[in-house]
Amino acid sequence: MSLKKIFIPIGGGEIRNKTTAPIDRYITDLARSRIEDGHRPYALFFPTASHDSNPYFNSFRKTYTSLCDVKSDIAILTKGLMTIDHVKEKIEKADIIYVGGGDTLFLIDVWKKTGMDKLIWKAYERGAILAGLSAGAICWFQDIYTDSLTEGEYCPAKGLGKFPFAATPHYDLRAEFDEVFEKEGYPLAYAIEDDAALLFEDGVLRGALTAGGKAYEIKKGEGKREIEILN
Repeated sequence: MSLKKIFIPIGGGEIRNKTTAPIDRYITDLARSRIEDGHRPYALFFPTASHDSNPYFNSFRKTYTSLCDVKSDIAILTKGLMTIDHVKEKIEKADIIYVGGGDTLFLIDVWKKTGMDKLIWKAYERGAILAGLSAGAICWFQDIYTDSLTEGEYCPAKGLGKFPFAATPHYDLRAEFDEVFEKEGYPLAYAIEDDAALLFEDGVLRGALTAGGKAYEIKKGEGKREIEILN
């Protein structure tokens, strides 16, 4: 069976406090429904943007394993603890790849140097659900709104370009993105609040997921619309 390619970017939230739990349950339930042999879903967490924070992984595991009953594992790229071949083995068996938040441009730099972006994308194309929060969500878009260039100051930058749109996380805190959208001349952008996510299937937007937040599509010449909630 050929699986649809699933991408779920989450605008923000505190996984430590389980504020995104309804979205996390959606992700894990979806993964479980796509497994034909009945094995327990395996979720691989990339904390690259947080400089491979182990406490961040502990928070992820408390949600994905304790709450959602999937096997959680971590991929560490920056501390010399895992070889690229070891991480590649983990990627190849992952049912879910979840990318954590933090410094978006640091993440992109590390991934390009290690080829990790290509390995993760290959897993996405063969059917692993690709999800992420904040930096881990927007890194895949062509144009991103991030504070990675100057701490505390958001500005436009370039992402990995796998989805040919612009995107901002934390839209409930970044209302100025509407002006940025006009200034930069983006044809299409997605603005995702904390505790909200988008659902893309085979690169096509199907709707939004929520744990309390909302998501919006902004089109040049057409304005902004709230995206329909699916869950």
